[in-house]
Amino acid sequence: MKHRERVQMALNHEQPDRCPLQVGFTPEFAARLRPAMRLADQQEHNPHGGGNVYELERALDQDMLLTSVGWANSYYQPGHAYVDEWGVEWSSVEYATPFGRGHYTEMTGHPLASDDAIAGYRPPDPHREELYRDAAWTLSRFRDEYWIVGVTVTTIFEAAWALRGYEQMLTDLVVDPDLASAILDIPYQYHLAAARRLVEMGVDMIWVGDDVGSQAGMLISPKVWRRTFKPRWAEFFGTLKRLNPSLKIAYHSDGAIEPIIPDLIEVGLDVLNPVQPACMDPARLKKLYGDRLAFWGTIDEQNTLPFGTPADVTREVRTRLETVGCNGGLIIGPTHHVQLDTPMENFWAMIKTVTGRENAP
Repeated sequence: MKHRERVQMALNHEQPDRCPLQVGFTPEFAARLRPAMRLADQQEHNPHGGGNVYELERALDQDMLLTSVGWANSYYQPGHAYVDEWGVEWSSVEYATPFGRGHYTEMTGHPLASDDAIAGYRPPDPHREELYRDAAWTLSRFRDEYWIVGVTVTTIFEAAWALRGYEQMLTDLVVDPDLASAILDIPYQYHLAAARRLVEMGVDMIWVGDDVGSQAGMLISPKVWRRTFKPRWAEFFGTLKRLNPSLKIAYHSDGAIEPIIPDLIEVGLDVLNPVQPACMDPARLKKLYGDRLAFWGTIDEQNTLPFGTPADVTREVRTRLETVGCNGGLIIGPTHHVQLDTPMENFWAMIKTVTGRENAP
């Protein structure tokens, strides 16, 4: 079965030959993985998709390839400190693991922190041809075999608070909704334009989303979310599905977001990502919404993959396949990019349990 056929069957709630797989990794974990797989590609790995020849993904027998346009590509840029094209300031922060040292990028400055800066702000142009070169190459090279995902994550809220500042953006949502709306519309319009272009180019899925959940509940009250974000998602999803009625749309949010899942289904969502098991019970969500929604992720990147044993990983993967993956409806994978602190034997336990490959290291 072709990879794209496998994904299509699962998203249509049919049982494919095996569960579709998608795994992302940080650049540091990719650097560990490449020599373990005896691969020659030395291009720096982009965890949001693109910027490489997908050698790792294809060698792992993954089923989806990602190509990203949007503010999320501002993560992981080179240099200790930099300013992205949106004007957001970043710095690189080192961390240590048993398997070496890595770096994460953290925001240190926000171009719209001052009210005075908002009126004159000009965002980047989403219509530049160079933004879509990777998507064009990926589609021309791999669309016959793989399910191609156009990525425009950090679509509204996350990019908006990057521009404004996290605490101030949350305050604006309550104290000055009109101002908040003006800021939210900046990344909304950019990512909608990018998503439209990707759909017109022929991607199979658009992946959107913003982190609006914590470990225990919503970061934004469901009432505020419904007032502010639900209409935008309805317009976003509707616009894309009018362009291609067979398009699938995936939405990402970390954390516990169960109060808004029915709302997302109502406005046209097809796939929920990443379904963190430390925050929501994947089997329960399958029972509640599995006839209307597919799921992508579900393997615990917070505890099981980095701190469990290979047997723990195998057990969790089998549980997800038997529950969430029953009768289709699951694209299995970690709930975040695989981190540098993940033991390689745990990673391979996940891959082998999903794919049945016995030739993995």
